[in-house]
Amino acid sequence: MVNAKKDLVKTNTLQPPATTTNGTNDTEDNKRTRSGSFCQPKAKVLRPFNTSEVKILLLENINETAVKAFKKQGYQVKKKKKKKKKKASLVGEELIQKIRDVHVIGIRSKTKLTKEVLKEAKHLLAVGCFCIGTNQVDLQAAAKQGIAVFNSPFSNSRSVAELVIGEIIMLARQLGDRNTEMHNGVWNKVSKACYEIRGKILGIVGYGHIGAQLSVLAEAMGMTVYFYDVLQIMPLGQAKPVESLDELLAISDYISLHVPETEDTRNLIGDHEIQQMKKGAYLLNNARGTVVQIPALTKGLQSGHLAGAAIDVFPKEPASNGPNFNYYPELLACPNLILTPHIGGSTEEAQRMIGLEVSQSLTKYINEGTSLNAVNFPEIDIRAIREDDKNTVRVLYIHQNIPGVLREINEIFADHNVEKQYSDSKGDIAYVMADIADVTDIKGLYNAIFATRANIQTRVLY
Repeated sequence: MVNAKKDLVKTNTLQPPATTTNGTNDTEDNKRTRSGSFCQPKAKVLRPFNTSEVKILLLENINETAVKAFKKQGYQVKKKKKKKKKKASLVGEELIQKIRDVHVIGIRSKTKLTKEVLKEAKHLLAVGCFCIGTNQVDLQAAAKQGIAVFNSPFSNSRSVAELVIGEIIMLARQLGDRNTEMHNGVWNKVSKACYEIRGKILGIVGYGHIGAQLSVLAEAMGMTVYFYDVLQIMPLGQAKPVESLDELLAISDYISLHVPETEDTRNLIGDHEIQQMKKGAYLLNNARGTVVQIPALTKGLQSGHLAGAAIDVFPKEPASNGPNFNYYPELLACPNLILTPHIGGSTEEAQRMIGLEVSQSLTKYINEGTSLNAVNFPEIDIRAIREDDKNTVRVLYIHQNIPGVLREINEIFADHNVEKQYSDSKGDIAYVMADIADVTDIKGLYNAIFATRANIQTRVLY
């Protein structure tokens, strides 16, 4: 790769020899052309540069599936593991020191990549958030530096949905309180205000991947499902949409929240919304901590208007494990309240899937320039270069979204045959991906593109 952050051109020595189906090397005599829908021409294996020079730093105990995927590519992988009484995230000057010479950093929710930290990341190409949320990254600052940010919005959906089903049953039977009493030596066998969930109404706020999974599981348990979403979404099973949040609150025995954190969802559930709920209903929040106003929830539980609640996420959460969750003392004393430490997606299965999903996105971006699923970037991709296109290179040009740039870049391309080209923009950032044929002077092509007035980052894959 020729990279604006690291100016080098190297001969690609990692491209594997073509092989036949019996494992022997192809020659001109034994190469075969096969026809049919499943026999497409082989794609050229692009490498950004000698892959042993791609440095990846993984924090916060990211799953081993990601480590194996990156090592399979030949990348240098350094993983910070959590030691006893220490956290696996980095902060402050330690984080800045570690991020300065890496090309990719993988984090979860506790590592904060602020504008100040990103400014020191001179070689950083991409950030992998091995979780759903990306609030821990300054997305705009990253984009302005040409740093693509990827996350895993779907891989933990089943884990969260199963947790919600477990919470609903526990709340209906008051199992949290009974468990605490037994641990304190109290035998309290009661049936009052304990219910089956069969025949009850579940209201889902946010019918995305998690909400839809929950919908299917809840129906299988005999519940009736209604949902509210700002988008028109096809229901699964017998689930039915309603027209407003207030309508959903009024008819549901259980309300489960599954919305992202946005300006519209912050403080979504407060005093008004809790009073709109049935007396004796239950509230579950496995979405984002800022969605529910904690004082309003506390009031609803203490007054008895809410029969119970399950909360997995909080407006303020500790940065590390340990006896340091002391932000909401009044809430802690509420009855029939299940509190969990943001573990909705914390299963072995979910973490393995997240490791695979994010590592694949990062690998395709590094090796091919594909930005699909980037959260702060234009999402573009083009078909692969054919293996026999020996002098075709792929130009990846991240630039300021200002008038006249495409004219400038196409004037540079004019001396070559442009096999294919795709351009898109997102806010102030634009991205051009182009495959240029008959390139004999890669360094010259790179220098010309790098010198354009709008350049943020230029890479050439070959």
